[in-house]
Amino acid sequence: MRIRDLPYPDPGDPDVRSGARLMLWLWRSQLGGQLKALAWGTLHMAAVASFPLAVGMAVQAATERSGDRLVLAGALTVALGLAVTVGDTMLHRAAVTNWITAAARVQQLLARRTAELGAALTRRVAAGEVVAVSTGDIEKIGWFVEAVSRFGAASLTTAGVCAALVVYEPLLGAVVTLGVLALVAAVLPLLPPATRRADAQRAKAGRATELAADTVAGLRVLRGIGGEELFLGRYRRASQEVRRAAVRTARMWSLIDAVQVVLPGVLLIAVVWLGSRLALEGTVAVGELVTVYGAVTFLLFPLRLFQEIAMAYSFSRPSAERAARVLALSRGTRTDAAVARDGARVLPDGDLYDPVSGLLAPAGSLTAVVCGDPDEAGRLAERLGGHGTGSGTGAPSVLLGGVALDEVPLETARTAVLVQDKDPVLLSGTLEELLDVPSSGAVAPGRALEAARCGDVLAALARAGDAPGGDPMRARITERGRSLSGGQRQRLALARSLVADPRVLVLDEPTSAVDSHTEARVADALRRLRAGRTTVVFSSSPLLLDRADRVVFVSGGEAAAVGTHRELLADEPGYRAVVTREAGGDEDGSDIADTAGEDDLTADAAGSRGPRHEWMEESA
Repeated sequence: MRIRDLPYPDPGDPDVRSGARLMLWLWRSQLGGQLKALAWGTLHMAAVASFPLAVGMAVQAATERSGDRLVLAGALTVALGLAVTVGDTMLHRAAVTNWITAAARVQQLLARRTAELGAALTRRVAAGEVVAVSTGDIEKIGWFVEAVSRFGAASLTTAGVCAALVVYEPLLGAVVTLGVLALVAAVLPLLPPATRRADAQRAKAGRATELAADTVAGLRVLRGIGGEELFLGRYRRASQEVRRAAVRTARMWSLIDAVQVVLPGVLLIAVVWLGSRLALEGTVAVGELVTVYGAVTFLLFPLRLFQEIAMAYSFSRPSAERAARVLALSRGTRTDAAVARDGARVLPDGDLYDPVSGLLAPAGSLTAVVCGDPDEAGRLAERLGGHGTGSGTGAPSVLLGGVALDEVPLETARTAVLVQDKDPVLLSGTLEELLDVPSSGAVAPGRALEAARCGDVLAALARAGDAPGGDPMRARITERGRSLSGGQRQRLALARSLVADPRVLVLDEPTSAVDSHTEARVADALRRLRAGRTTVVFSSSPLLLDRADRVVFVSGGEAAAVGTHRELLADEPGYRAVVTREAGGDEDGSDIADTAGEDDLTADAAGSRGPRHEWMEESA
């Protein structure tokens, strides 16, 4: 694989049983590139290691006044120089290619797994860990995978030089070989504590990253309750812990560096002392002594690569462990490849049923679901989309028309069931691009925008300076729709879901940030536009509940009651307590906002529709 050919058509099926197995799989996946790097690295280092031989020949030729041997030494030096140039250049090219392609493969695998799991990913893995894996960990893994081939070349060259020295000058060669073994034996005991310190540093850094991510995500709420300094203090303490851990790690690696400077120096002194004595005795020629000295000096170079591979493994192993944990997460009990072999790519249709909660949404009807706990509602919405099921949770899959969603290919499941969560994301781009989503083609963007009551949004975008010709469809929407209010973002997201026109549409609090009048019109339009399609709405708004064909009250994770809104309001005390609490909130102050024409009680409604709570968040 060449860099210009990235991304991979298929990054493959990784071995995620452990971090070490993942790195071994990566190395084997680019075996051709690794062998190229090994060959070029061996050529480069062997050429460098042979320079002392040419220098020794030249010195010996000068002492013996042999012109022919001097010319031969010069020719050998030129040839070795060319070999070093070609080998070094091609080694760098192959090594960088291996690094980038390994990192790109992991990145593609992580992106594929993230897309497969969707919102369920952050429920099973900490957000900070996902960020760490997709940024710094990828680079560290690529570093180790790339360094293996250079380490292999260094090992082969070192063994070859030691063997050649033993043959060339047995006594000095034996001394050098024993010295190299002693150097390696002295460094090896220092690697485990260095690795442990590096692991501790990364764990603390991961904790600090999670804390920072959580603080940034909840900054508006923190400002509202005056908790900024509390969380900033926590981050400062976590940051100082990372600094202290980094210093302890650096001390250990500095000690390893010192050992690799002192011991080779001692070996070099011993070789020079012994060689000079042998030269004075006439046992060793001057040229031979120069050759041995040059070979020992060269060995300091590959020995540095021994430290690099140890450091690379120390830093990449926990990174690979984290990547393996994320890549090991699965959406279901069967893989898409297995399903494809069975030919089960028929789009399922029929009633939507969750065997865990007992929730049933009949085909072609508008079903409203009321949960007392907003978090429980979010988890249930994910399950209905097939995102919260599978081997990772141990729960049986949601059934659509009797077909388990986690037993059909991901593309098929998402075509059949679309889930819009309570905090939908609008990507940057034009409104036309926002609504250009895979769809059945039955619902035009204009109809979807009208049903979601986006008239004021279109007018605002048409007045924007970046709308060519005043066309709102060509107006640009900033990243995450931050230039829009919470209610406007929510309605645009609803329009996008309506354009997709899936067989089953699951909406989690789709109107929590709009006023009551707009909410009523959206509910009527939703019922008309989705006629004959299965729609599930999680809400506790009476305006939506009263327009549903059936309402399911979920308590304690199970469907406790089923009926119409008015029936449950009269017969189910738990349901009445949840719904009337929301209605009471409207009486306490929402009408003031409605009279003022505000459709946006909170820019980031994420849970309860209590207007008083939302007004406090917006004010903060």
